[in-house]
Amino acid sequence: MALHLMKLSVGIHDIDHLAEVQALRRRRSEAAGDPITLSHRTRNTPRRAAELLEEGSIYWVIRGRIRVRQRLLGFEGEVDEEGRKYCRFVLDPELVATEPWPHRAFQGWRYLEAKDAPPDWPRGKVEADMPAEMIAELRELGLI
Repeated sequence: MALHLMKLSVGIHDIDHLAEVQALRRRRSEAAGDPITLSHRTRNTPRRAAELLEEGSIYWVIRGRIRVRQRLLGFEGEVDEEGRKYCRFVLDPELVATEPWPHRAFQGWRYLEAKDAPPDWPRGKVEADMPAEMIAELRELGLI
Protein backbone atom coordinates (compact mmCIF):
# COMPACT_ATOMS: atom_id res chain seq x y z
CA MET A 1 0.00 0.00 0.00
CA ALA A 2 1.37 3.43 -0.97
CA LEU A 3 2.51 5.98 1.55
CA HIS A 4 1.98 9.69 0.90
CA LEU A 5 2.80 13.07 2.39
CA MET A 6 0.42 15.88 3.27
CA LYS A 7 1.47 19.54 3.35
CA LEU A 8 -0.26 22.89 3.78
CA SER A 9 -0.08 25.09 0.72
CA VAL A 10 0.20 28.44 2.49
CA GLY A 11 -0.92 31.51 0.55
CA ILE A 12 -2.50 29.47 -2.25
CA HIS A 13 -6.16 30.14 -3.05
CA ASP A 14 -7.07 27.20 -5.29
CA ILE A 15 -5.64 24.57 -7.62
CA ASP A 16 -5.24 27.03 -10.51
CA HIS A 17 -3.29 29.39 -8.26
CA LEU A 18 -0.98 26.52 -7.21
CA ALA A 19 -0.40 25.68 -10.88
CA GLU A 20 0.44 29.33 -11.64
CA VAL A 21 2.92 29.58 -8.75
CA GLN A 22 4.63 26.33 -9.73
CA ALA A 23 4.84 27.39 -13.40
CA LEU A 24 6.44 30.68 -12.33
CA ARG A 25 9.03 28.81 -10.25
CA ARG A 26 9.88 26.56 -13.20
CA ARG A 27 10.30 29.61 -15.49
CA ARG A 28 12.61 31.25 -12.93
CA SER A 29 14.71 28.07 -12.69
CA GLU A 30 14.96 27.93 -16.47
CA ALA A 31 15.96 31.62 -16.69
CA ALA A 32 18.64 31.12 -14.03
CA GLY A 33 20.06 28.17 -15.95
CA ASP A 34 19.13 25.72 -13.20
CA PRO A 35 17.72 22.27 -13.96
CA ILE A 36 14.03 22.61 -14.81
CA THR A 37 12.58 20.41 -12.11
CA LEU A 38 9.61 21.18 -9.98
CA SER A 39 10.39 20.91 -6.30
CA HIS A 40 9.39 21.98 -2.82
CA ARG A 41 11.99 22.84 -0.21
CA THR A 42 11.56 21.70 3.38
CA ARG A 43 13.79 21.38 6.42
CA ASN A 44 13.47 17.67 7.15
CA THR A 45 14.04 14.63 4.97
CA PRO A 46 11.40 11.90 5.30
CA ARG A 47 12.76 8.80 7.02
CA ARG A 48 10.37 6.66 5.00
CA ALA A 49 11.58 8.04 1.65
CA ALA A 50 11.81 4.62 -0.01
CA GLU A 51 8.15 3.91 0.77
CA LEU A 52 7.11 7.34 -0.49
CA LEU A 53 8.82 6.78 -3.83
CA GLU A 54 6.80 3.59 -4.45
CA GLU A 55 3.96 5.59 -6.06
CA GLY A 56 3.58 8.11 -3.23
CA SER A 57 2.22 11.63 -3.71
CA ILE A 58 2.19 14.88 -1.80
CA TYR A 59 -1.37 15.94 -0.98
CA TRP A 60 -1.76 19.72 -0.76
CA VAL A 61 -4.13 21.23 1.83
CA ILE A 62 -5.50 24.45 0.36
CA ARG A 63 -7.71 26.70 2.47
CA GLY A 64 -8.62 23.99 4.97
CA ARG A 65 -9.21 21.13 2.52
CA ILE A 66 -7.08 18.52 0.81
CA ARG A 67 -7.68 19.44 -2.84
CA VAL A 68 -4.88 18.20 -5.05
CA ARG A 69 -1.94 15.82 -5.19
CA GLN A 70 1.34 15.50 -7.06
CA ARG A 71 3.49 12.40 -7.49
CA LEU A 72 6.75 12.39 -5.55
CA LEU A 73 9.67 11.68 -7.89
CA GLY A 74 12.61 11.99 -5.52
CA PHE A 75 14.29 13.66 -2.57
CA GLU A 76 17.48 15.71 -2.74
CA GLY A 77 19.47 16.72 0.31
CA GLU A 78 21.14 20.11 -0.01
CA VAL A 79 22.80 22.83 2.07
CA ASP A 80 21.79 26.51 1.92
CA GLU A 81 24.07 29.58 1.87
CA GLU A 82 24.25 29.59 5.68
CA GLY A 83 25.26 25.94 5.94
CA ARG A 84 21.85 24.59 7.03
CA LYS A 85 20.72 21.28 5.61
CA TYR A 86 17.36 20.97 3.89
CA CYS A 87 15.49 18.54 1.66
CA ARG A 88 14.02 19.23 -1.75
CA PHE A 89 10.95 17.17 -2.71
CA VAL A 90 11.10 16.61 -6.48
CA LEU A 91 7.54 16.69 -7.86
CA ASP A 92 5.77 15.59 -11.00
CA PRO A 93 4.33 18.74 -12.63
CA GLU A 94 0.90 17.11 -13.12
CA LEU A 95 -1.65 18.28 -10.55
CA VAL A 96 -4.36 15.70 -9.87
CA ALA A 97 -7.51 17.10 -8.26
CA THR A 98 -8.90 15.11 -5.34
CA GLU A 99 -12.24 15.13 -3.64
CA PRO A 100 -12.04 18.12 -1.27
CA TRP A 101 -11.68 16.65 2.22
CA PRO A 102 -11.50 18.98 5.21
CA HIS A 103 -8.28 19.08 7.20
CA ARG A 104 -7.08 21.27 10.05
CA ALA A 105 -3.92 23.33 9.87
CA PHE A 106 -0.61 21.81 11.01
CA GLN A 107 3.06 22.67 10.74
CA GLY A 108 5.52 20.96 8.44
CA TRP A 109 4.41 17.86 6.59
CA ARG A 110 2.74 14.65 7.72
CA TYR A 111 2.72 11.09 6.48
CA LEU A 112 -0.61 10.03 4.97
CA GLU A 113 -1.52 6.37 4.63
CA ALA A 114 -3.20 5.45 1.33
CA LYS A 115 -6.34 4.30 3.16
CA ASP A 116 -6.69 7.82 4.67
CA ALA A 117 -6.13 9.75 1.43
CA PRO A 118 -9.02 11.26 -0.52
CA PRO A 119 -9.81 9.67 -3.88
CA ASP A 120 -8.94 11.44 -7.11
CA TRP A 121 -11.66 13.64 -8.50
CA PRO A 122 -13.41 11.79 -11.35
CA ARG A 123 -13.09 13.72 -14.59
CA GLY A 124 -16.33 14.75 -16.21
CA LYS A 125 -18.32 14.61 -12.98
CA VAL A 126 -21.29 17.02 -12.83
CA GLU A 127 -19.80 18.75 -9.79
CA ALA A 128 -16.54 19.49 -11.62
CA ASP A 129 -17.62 23.05 -12.42
CA MET A 130 -18.86 23.78 -8.90
CA PRO A 131 -16.65 25.55 -6.35
CA ALA A 132 -14.90 23.12 -4.00
CA GLU A 133 -16.45 24.80 -0.92
CA MET A 134 -19.96 24.22 -2.29
CA ILE A 135 -19.18 20.59 -3.10
CA ALA A 136 -17.79 20.02 0.39
CA GLU A 137 -20.83 21.62 2.03
CA LEU A 138 -23.27 19.60 -0.09
CA ARG A 139 -21.34 16.42 0.75
CA GLU A 140 -21.42 17.23 4.49
CA LEU A 141 -25.19 17.69 4.20
CA GLY A 142 -25.45 14.33 2.46
CA LEU A 143 -26.83 15.82 -0.75
CA ILE A 144 -24.13 14.45 -3.05
